[in-house]
Amino acid sequence: MRRIMLIGAVGSGKSSLIRALLEHEHQVVKTQSLVYHDNLIDTPGEYTENPLFYRSLMATSHQAAAVLLVQDATKDRNAFPPGFAGGFPVPTFGAITKIDHLDANSDQAITLLRQALTEGAIFPTSAHSNRGIKELQAHLAQFMDKQK
Repeated sequence: MRRIMLIGAVGSGKSSLIRALLEHEHQVVKTQSLVYHDNLIDTPGEYTENPLFYRSLMATSHQAAAVLLVQDATKDRNAFPPGFAGGFPVPTFGAITKIDHLDANSDQAITLLRQALTEGAIFPTSAHSNRGIKELQAHLAQFMDKQK
């Protein structure tokens, strides 16, 4: 089964987003290695923050149906280098997390993410309030249907 691989910085909300997408109630814990879920792959944030790990991300993407880049709306810096999404052999799209946080700046987060993801849909989300989760789930379902 090919899965959607989530990539983002430490603390960007990848694991919380996965919990919301899978509608799990369990507490989120720090991802220390690749974690395979039903249709998703959770990656450690360190893999994004250290270019030495890019090779692991690229290799894992060959097992994936697509890559979802995750950008935290509360951060004012991009977790990804310019054009980062273009290095993957599968389609890429994006998610903005924590959009309902007091410090969130969704417009800035989209601008930052667009530097790495020049094309592809971007979904503003909140795992806390479930805003945007249904839309992202629908997109994932349509995409996964195309992979069958």
